[in-house]
Amino acid sequence: MRILLTGANGYIGKRLLPLLVAQEHDVICMVRDPRRFDLPATLKEKVQVVKGDLLHQNSLKNLPTDIDAAYYLVHSMGGSGHDFSDLEATSAQNFVTYLNITTARQLVYLSGIANVSNLSRHLSSRLHVETILAQAKAKLTVLRAAIIIGSGSASFEILRDLVEKLPVMITPKWLNSRCQPIAIRDVMFYLTQVLGNERCYGKSFEIGGPDVLTYKEMILRFARLRGLKRYLISVPVLTPRLSSYWLYFVTSTSFSLAKSLVDSLRNDVVVKDHSIENILPHQCLPYEEAIGLAFTKIEQNMVVSSWKDALVSGNMYLNYMDFVQVPEFGVLTDKQRRKFERPIEEVLQNIWQIGGERGWYKTDFLWRIRGLIDKMVGGVGLRRGRRSQTELKAGDTIDFWRVLVADKEQKRLLLYAEMKLPGEAWLQFKISEEPDGNYLEQLAAYRPDGLLGRMYWYAVLPFHFIIFEGMIENIITYRN
Repeated sequence: MRILLTGANGYIGKRLLPLLVAQEHDVICMVRDPRRFDLPATLKEKVQVVKGDLLHQNSLKNLPTDIDAAYYLVHSMGGSGHDFSDLEATSAQNFVTYLNITTARQLVYLSGIANVSNLSRHLSSRLHVETILAQAKAKLTVLRAAIIIGSGSASFEILRDLVEKLPVMITPKWLNSRCQPIAIRDVMFYLTQVLGNERCYGKSFEIGGPDVLTYKEMILRFARLRGLKRYLISVPVLTPRLSSYWLYFVTSTSFSLAKSLVDSLRNDVVVKDHSIENILPHQCLPYEEAIGLAFTKIEQNMVVSSWKDALVSGNMYLNYMDFVQVPEFGVLTDKQRRKFERPIEEVLQNIWQIGGERGWYKTDFLWRIRGLIDKMVGGVGLRRGRRSQTELKAGDTIDFWRVLVADKEQKRLLLYAEMKLPGEAWLQFKISEEPDGNYLEQLAAYRPDGLLGRMYWYAVLPFHFIIFEGMIENIITYRN
């Protein structure tokens, strides 16, 4: 089948793509910026990449029309503005307009379980998108899921943060809401198996794992699997806004996503319609087995995708690949350059493992203080960590930085700051081979925004002398 995959750069899309290719489908990936779509080498010759922005109808004019099916994997869970539901509706309507001029026979949409009254704004928006997509000539198949558990998923990472960092938790009452989590592996099963299945045309299905748990039970079971003793004290006084702040400060999530989650968690999300079992009988993984499998992938450095890959996890512009060159003019810089005698591969490995569990090679406590300040002013802080401690690719996050360039052949790593700043900041590491030896160049560049931006640079300048000189020295000398 010839398939159009939207959201190909997202958490679900990145996992679905290789499965579709393995099933010998002809896949066309629609992305907003092909430059930041980092395809594995094994897939580059097997898929077609097209550029399109669902918020702009004109950008869809050049999309292929000779397709058999399409996946709509687009949503704005991290949307913080009051108009996010309007944007989702516009995206869906634009896609239907395009799809109606194609030969597509089926449209597959991954939504959220919405079988109760008084839905949250985000679940209501998902339901509204369903009604819009149902207007397409292609037959709509909807899969409604609750929390998805898998390495790199937002739900898994938030649970991990809560369990591993807080021995005692003062928790809001929504922890008593019920949920039916499902493993990412099972979501992939249903997404691939409904494709081309005429018994699924024009139908909506609810999917979930075998366990129905409260969020409190999910946290305690997670803790038990990690060999940790945790105590939860529920209080009725945490308002939704206070709960959002609580979740934001103790986990790696952004505030907009925390607010969306808290808004949604007040609803029970439990499967009531089991009709998919009659069409696609399948034994889903239990919750604890899904958690164990996620940690296996993490320990093996096999995390395929992460929710942090999405730009909603930070504050960067959608066209961030426009920043892949550090500006030459109008910037303030701290440049360090050192000659080294070690093998280049060892120094490059140290560069590639910066941040996350490894830390920043110098005065990590100052980085943690900066991360805490960033959280207090609404930034992403340091809690996002890394997708993998050994691998990097463009689009990855490293704490409060975004990877713009990770080119081992050119021996260059370029990061762009997603912390709250009165300006823009870059951090670059580059190794050069010269006649008299090998050199590591470390460049911190900052383009200030007005007077406040300049005042900020000079206020932190004394710390730069402490941090950056020690950082380059330790990157060169660090040994595992």
